[in-house]
Amino acid sequence: MSKLLIVDDEVNIRAVVREYAEFEDYEVDEASNGMEAVEKARANDYDLIIMDVMMPKLDGYSASKEIHKCKNTPIIMLSARSEEYDKLFGFEIGADDYVVKPFSPKELMARVKAVLQRSKAATPAQSAANRLVFEGLEIDLAGREVYVDGKKASMTPKEYDLLFYLVRNKGLALTRDKLLEAVWGYDFFGDDRTVDTHIKMLRGSLGEYRKFIVTLRGMGYKFEVNAE
Repeated sequence: MSKLLIVDDEVNIRAVVREYAEFEDYEVDEASNGMEAVEKARANDYDLIIMDVMMPKLDGYSASKEIHKCKNTPIIMLSARSEEYDKLFGFEIGADDYVVKPFSPKELMARVKAVLQRSKAATPAQSAANRLVFEGLEIDLAGREVYVDGKKASMTPKEYDLLFYLVRNKGLALTRDKLLEAVWGYDFFGDDRTVDTHIKMLRGSLGEYRKFIVTLRGMGYKFEVNAE
């Protein structure tokens, strides 16, 4: 049974989400503000967190950043803000999905299921083949860790997912639509700019080894070891 943490300062919203989540057989915990969410996330292992953006004490964006310092728990952001800037900012700080209020509880549960499925699929079994080295770039697929010249890189969960998918398909030309489908899922309502934004973030995290991520003009990207 997957365990969810629902974080929202509105009691009614927490109650509705809890009702639908428990109907889907999820175990549910709640937090009424960002500070409480961080404390609970540090003390417990949740499979997914549903996080409101605008809350007292600590907003959802800040709470997500704090949680990702110690846990790689997937996070779905809830917000009344529907501007593209707000959504992209959410993805930049590591959100796995972004749902605009008012929302359909049934749609939210569908997104929860999709994120959980992708999260489980992205966790490979331990084996020597899951540790890859490309010059000074070391990638531990099983441990979800990346080292740049021996120093551990700090990346968002989506940066890891994107890099790992590119690496697993090394040398293959991947369209933006294919990356959206594979990394974000069919249910993700995004566009090409979402992929481009995360590629930019990923390149920043990889330093000089950004050279391995090649832009295919008008098409997409590929991971190419011999790229210059």
